[in-house]
Amino acid sequence: MRKNAVIQALLTAGLIASAPLASAANLVFCSEGSPAGFDPGLYTTGTDFDAAAETIFNRLTQFERGGTKVEPGLAESWTVSDDGLVYTFKLRPGVKFHTTDYFKPSREFNANDVLFTFERMLDKDHPFRKAYPTEFPYFTDMGMDSNIAKLEKIDDMTVRFTLNQVDAAFVQNLAMSFASIQSAEYADQLLKAGKASDINQKPIGTGPFVFSRYQKDAVIRYKGNKDYWKPDDVKIDNLIFAINTDSSVRMQKLKAGECHVTLFPRPADIESLQKDPNLQMPEQAGFNVGYIAYNVTHPPFDKLEVRQALDMAVNKQAILDAVYQKAGQLAVNGMPPTQWSYNEDIKDPAFDPEKAKALLRAAGVKEGTEITLWAMPVQRPYNPNAKQIAEMLQADWAKIGIKARIVSYEWGEYLKRAKGGEHDAMLIGWSGDNGDPDNWLGTLYGCDAVDGNNFSKWCFEDYDKLVKAAKRTTDVAERTELYKQAQVILKREVPITPLAHSTVYQPMRKEVHDFRISPFALNSFYGVSIDK
Repeated sequence: MRKNAVIQALLTAGLIASAPLASAANLVFCSEGSPAGFDPGLYTTGTDFDAAAETIFNRLTQFERGGTKVEPGLAESWTVSDDGLVYTFKLRPGVKFHTTDYFKPSREFNANDVLFTFERMLDKDHPFRKAYPTEFPYFTDMGMDSNIAKLEKIDDMTVRFTLNQVDAAFVQNLAMSFASIQSAEYADQLLKAGKASDINQKPIGTGPFVFSRYQKDAVIRYKGNKDYWKPDDVKIDNLIFAINTDSSVRMQKLKAGECHVTLFPRPADIESLQKDPNLQMPEQAGFNVGYIAYNVTHPPFDKLEVRQALDMAVNKQAILDAVYQKAGQLAVNGMPPTQWSYNEDIKDPAFDPEKAKALLRAAGVKEGTEITLWAMPVQRPYNPNAKQIAEMLQADWAKIGIKARIVSYEWGEYLKRAKGGEHDAMLIGWSGDNGDPDNWLGTLYGCDAVDGNNFSKWCFEDYDKLVKAAKRTTDVAERTELYKQAQVILKREVPITPLAHSTVYQPMRKEVHDFRISPFALNSFYGVSIDK
């Protein structure tokens, strides 16, 4: 009776189609935010990737469900040259692009689609990119735009990438959401119609779910892809993202059976969720870090002593106790201890407000100096309550004579403005994307990322040399030593203050089967089934 009532409510709201419900498998995901769009190459957040890359699209390689191992995706196999510079991919035959009311493909997936996807990212003068001007932050933050020397179509089902320098994580990078393969035929149709921007609003992919409809801040609807190249992965007929930014509301809807899976429970809600007999509550150590980024291009943050002062004035244990409660651990480095090459010898400086005051005076910073402190408007895996943390930081820094004015924007605007460098200090964080140290130390703090995810705008030559050298060798021991040295510099120069690594909990109904928590904080529904 309860399930019928839920479905009837969704019908009334127009969230799912009426005809096939008697025997259909329908899953409702209570998501935390609206995506900025559906073109994965343009974005860097899990909210955007869940809505597109994990549902609508595939990549040449992919990560195993719930793990970090790379598996074949749209490429059945690949070979790497002895010098590590040439990657040849054999493409999977028989893969179909989605058929919708706005696109009907005339051919199957082939090498032309791979070329379109990456040439648009590589070439700023690409016709489609000129028609729809965009940037590709992940692609450039990782230096792939400068490292891919050549991309070739060998035949319809073979493509070859030639690199300028060895990239030890290249295959893993191609499994990341930003590398989702687009349809060249669909792009041509849009270009001819003068509607290139529709690629970001009316997506076409090869993935397990077909985009149906999106209502901002309310709902995204998908249909199971009946023609999916891996049919056993599609066990849901209708997938619905019901969007609600309030965690307590999401948990209430889950308990009431109005959604089947949700995310980001408040630490205070975890115990009651665990005790609910109708729910399951899998958990795992978070592959993430929440931190404060200091914009080193804004005085007085250009002075090391100022960053050191703010860092040692933060009562991290109080933040952990009040905000993360039993669902986190203190962070010391710029990546989690579960990441290989983590430097365990690095320690935090002592919490010392008096020494912080002295450092500020020595740096010529006057009592009452005002700064902006940006707080995220949404929950993330690495930060359950940015507003509360900001208020605690505001109090900590007031004790050393710094007046922090808390600023926030809508999530997409927050990221856009921060990448533009408008902030002084900001709360941000990261969940790993591919299991490689470069995804932290390069993507977040490297020179190539200063216009992207390096929110500190910190480009330090000695650090950058180490990170780039580590990426250019495949010897794990050598890479580990280089990354450990880089972490020493990162800690010494204080472009960030690491705060915490959170435990990830994924609340869901008992009737959901085989949902797996992603180490990369993504929500994937292929392979998932639900009791009808």
